[in-house]
Amino acid sequence: MKKAIPIILSLLFLFVQSFADNGMKRKKIKVVWQPSHQTDTGKDFSEAETCNAIVEAAIKTSPHFKEYKVWSIGNENVHHNNMGSNTAIEHTSAIIDGKLSGYAYELQESNKKHPQVFIAVHNNGGTKRNAVWGYIHYGDSKESENRVLAARLIKAIAAATDLENRGVLLDSTTGRNDYRCMSTNKLSFYSLDENINTAPYRVLLEIGDNAVSRALLTSQEGRKKIGEALKQELAAWIAEKDFE
Repeated sequence: MKKAIPIILSLLFLFVQSFADNGMKRKKIKVVWQPSHQTDTGKDFSEAETCNAIVEAAIKTSPHFKEYKVWSIGNENVHHNNMGSNTAIEHTSAIIDGKLSGYAYELQESNKKHPQVFIAVHNNGGTKRNAVWGYIHYGDSKESENRVLAARLIKAIAAATDLENRGVLLDSTTGRNDYRCMSTNKLSFYSLDENINTAPYRVLLEIGDNAVSRALLTSQEGRKKIGEALKQELAAWIAEKDFE
C-alpha cells in the first residue's frame, strides 16, 4: 500500500494539473459569434431570429470561453442593420449618409475583442436543400486550418440533425454580388476577409433552407440542438489547438 501512495499522488497531481491547464486555456480563448441580422430572407421567417437563437444556445452550452456576440439588429446608427448580403459592397463596405453598414459595425466590434475564433451563422435560403454548408476565405494564411474547423462544425451539426452535410466551400466560388477581397480581388464574404476581420480563425456556416428546413429552424428544440452540437465540436477543436 505504501508503494502505491506515490503513484496515486502522481496521478492525482497530473489530473489536477490537466484540469488547471484546461481552465487557464478556456480563460484565454476568445470566441466571437456573428448571427445573421437579415430579416428579409423568407416569408414569415426571420433568419436573424433563427440564427441568433442558435448562437445563444451555443453560448449557453459548456464549456464556456470568453464569448461575445456581434449583432447590428435594431441599431439605427448604421445602414442595413437588419438586411443585406454579406457579399455586396452596398451592404458591407459602403458608407451611406455618413453611416457604416451593419456588417462593418459588427466586424469593428469583433476586432475590438481580439478573438482567436470568429463564427458567422446564417441560413442558406433558396437552395431547396435540407443541408448545412461551411464557408472559408480564399487565399487566407490559415485556409487549410479553417477548412478543418468548418468541416468539423458542419459534420457535428449534420450528425445532431437531419441536415445533409454539403461540405466546405471557398467564399470565392459563390458568384454572388460584387464584394471582393482587396488582397486577391476574388469575390468574397465581407465577414471572412482578412483585411476586415482580424481573427485568425474565421468560418461562416449556412445552416438549412428557410423553406425545406423550416420545421427544424423555427423550433426551439431544433435551434438548441444545433447550437449545442456547434459548441461541443468547437470546444473539442479548441482543446486540440496550441493557442498562445
